[in-house]
Amino acid sequence: MRLLLTVSLFLLSFSSFSQKKFAWVSGKLTDENENPLPQVSVVILGDMQGMVTNDSGYFRIKVLAGKAFALVFSHAGYIDAQRNFYLSEAEEEKITIRMEPGQRTLETVVVKDDREHIETGLTRINPRNALTIPSTTGGVESLIKILVGSNNELSSQYSVRGGNYDENLMYINDFEIFRPYLVRSGQQEGLSFINPEMAKNVNFYNGGFQARYGDKMSSVLDIQYRKPKTTAGSAYVSLLEQGIHLEGVAKKGRVTYLAGIRNRSNKNLLSSQETTGSYIPSSTDIQAFITYELNKKVQFEMLGNLSFTTFSFFPQSAQKTSSVFSPLFTANLGLDILFEGQEKDGYQTNLLGLSLLQTVNPAFKLKWMLSRFQDKEKEQFDIAGTYLFGDRDFDHSSSTFGQIVNPLGSGYYQDYGRNQLNIQVYNAGVKGTIDRKHHFIQFGNSIEQTNINDQLKEWEYQDSAGYSLPHVPGQLNLYSSLHSKADLSVQKFSGYLQDNIRLGDSLNNFTLQAGVRYNYNTLNQEFLVSPRAQLSWKPRWKKDVVLKLAAGIYDQPPLYRELRRYDGTLNTSVKAQKSYQLVAGMDYNFIGAGNRPFRLSTEAYYKNIWDVDIYDIDNVKIRYAGNNNAKAYAMGIETRLFGELVKDAESWLSIGIMNTREKINNDYFYQYKNAEGEIINAKSTDQVPVDSIRNEVGWLRRPTDRLITVGLYLEDYLPTNKNFKMHLNLLYGSNMSYNIPNSVKYRNALIIEPYIRTDIGLSAQLLSEKSARRSHSPFRGFQNIWASFEVFNLIDRANTISYQLIKDFANNTYAIPNRLTPRLVNFKIVARF
Repeated sequence: MRLLLTVSLFLLSFSSFSQKKFAWVSGKLTDENENPLPQVSVVILGDMQGMVTNDSGYFRIKVLAGKAFALVFSHAGYIDAQRNFYLSEAEEEKITIRMEPGQRTLETVVVKDDREHIETGLTRINPRNALTIPSTTGGVESLIKILVGSNNELSSQYSVRGGNYDENLMYINDFEIFRPYLVRSGQQEGLSFINPEMAKNVNFYNGGFQARYGDKMSSVLDIQYRKPKTTAGSAYVSLLEQGIHLEGVAKKGRVTYLAGIRNRSNKNLLSSQETTGSYIPSSTDIQAFITYELNKKVQFEMLGNLSFTTFSFFPQSAQKTSSVFSPLFTANLGLDILFEGQEKDGYQTNLLGLSLLQTVNPAFKLKWMLSRFQDKEKEQFDIAGTYLFGDRDFDHSSSTFGQIVNPLGSGYYQDYGRNQLNIQVYNAGVKGTIDRKHHFIQFGNSIEQTNINDQLKEWEYQDSAGYSLPHVPGQLNLYSSLHSKADLSVQKFSGYLQDNIRLGDSLNNFTLQAGVRYNYNTLNQEFLVSPRAQLSWKPRWKKDVVLKLAAGIYDQPPLYRELRRYDGTLNTSVKAQKSYQLVAGMDYNFIGAGNRPFRLSTEAYYKNIWDVDIYDIDNVKIRYAGNNNAKAYAMGIETRLFGELVKDAESWLSIGIMNTREKINNDYFYQYKNAEGEIINAKSTDQVPVDSIRNEVGWLRRPTDRLITVGLYLEDYLPTNKNFKMHLNLLYGSNMSYNIPNSVKYRNALIIEPYIRTDIGLSAQLLSEKSARRSHSPFRGFQNIWASFEVFNLIDRANTISYQLIKDFANNTYAIPNRLTPRLVNFKIVARF
């Protein structure tokens, strides 16, 4: 009954409103230093409707004429402002309001930043959730995986809309961030570059992004570290990771500092892997962000990072099992391996970025940037394994339980590598904005010098049943061997120009973001031009709906991995992979059950890609073919629901459907026939081929093809006590393809079973209500302290990441799955002060 009455009153008031005459209020909001203040909520007092100011601090809102009303202006960290009005029909009053700093925090139920509502592909992520989400990797990336899917809980890398890990851009305070290149598995990965305790804004674009972002094809992760206003800090300790951060101000607010240090060890995770042995992983990260205000028009910023990751591994043995079911054959196949040798890897990265922010005038701002990034990586491994392969006995009553009772194959293999990589990237650039009321122009230009020094020495020996592979009588051959050196010096020139146009009022407006960027590098001397545009329209409908459309050219010039062929040689003439992309979608804000806000976002997309450099993925290692001999496409639809199932508890659901395929030029294989017309093996010694048939391979699944992805993140708490919370993270991804090396006929023919994972965390607030503590309390300086108990892989599913290929005595090849982590637990304490 109450709901019916509310709806009736709303319809009556809307009918009355539609008969009234209108007026407008427009103006600009500034901070205490007269700088434009974006994202200020502008709300009619007593009305839930409103808007936020744009990047220039401007707003224009439609109101009723001939009636007194008030506008309330709110922004986190500032005192609310209120202005009263009485306007005649068609009258427009222009105002300028200076917001004063305060301690009030904006209540999210009033009005939300509408950038997420109107910009194509944008999802804004709360970085504080990175510490509360139950995840083996932690960090902001674990939240992104819920949106785009995942197949590896040991890695912070992710695939977006059919792209691979190399197709994702990452920025921190406008500096581009690079990841290590030689990492082969998630076991070797260290900390994510992003420190969530230092982050203020995290914007994730999963496609159709603007021209001001760089030259990659899949996604953008844009992070802004915050500028502190007071002295504060946090510390956390868990079985996997520990960290502390401090922030504060000095020199009467002219100097701010933000620093953090973290350490992580995945030893507890890896100790439960199928391969037993001694795992010694370690990763340490130190970051700092310092600002200095020289005067009201000039400000300096410095961002620094130093990261060390080491991984040592002394394997002992492994027991792997794969079950085969068919109408004609059923077996539990086992693989037992005894190892000798070791692996020692080291990864060191550092970044120093300097910025000078210059306010030429209130409408014209510049940001001058200098940066140096270095990545030093070293891999050393020499591991040999003796294996026995066959049927494993799973009869608990048998004396041979768990053993291989019917051997099908045996052999020996050895992997050896001594690899080094040193990458240095120097960048100088300038970015600027010009504010022209309805036009907000952004531009930038940069010069980049990249130096790459690489030494690759790898070989693999395989012996099956006493014969080295490939077998040539009288010869001892290596199964594979890679020896290569590279010493490259590449200059890159890039820039962009973009106009952001917003027309209309709060009830009916258009937003157009149109721009173009260019890119040229001296390696392949290719000049690229990429026009891009995003359009959103908020129609004059009763419901808060925004329609979106984006189109553009997205190119990806090669950097390092794309140049290296399968045999280890470099092809420096590899061109950029190129694509045109189309995105159409809608965004709907509504009030759901319990008068809580919800947001439903749906986007359909299509990518047409040419000059494709095909690749294979093994765990997290990407190996390219080193040429541009293919074309591809990806298309799909994604739907996401954000909201609060219970008050003040954030949750979201993401569902995606995708299809991505590739077609290699002149890709074919022959089938051979004997005299009777039967298909035979061309290498057969007892039959002579007399005829052949050429088969065109055609379109194949890409390594990242996954039909269905589902991600769910839930928060809840006890109805009688919000100090006890639950966080649930659920991921589902349908099957993926896996490549059989050196096979044309069976490329990407293996299937990795669906990835299903559930992680849960239970949290309790041990300390709260700072104002109620006694002055002599040892915890008087703490804001709150939380303790969490987490269970990873709650359903204990044995997910597969890759396959190990084994030959039996008859030279048949079997694929034995390499599994990920089983059920594990973690304990964590987080304190903020």
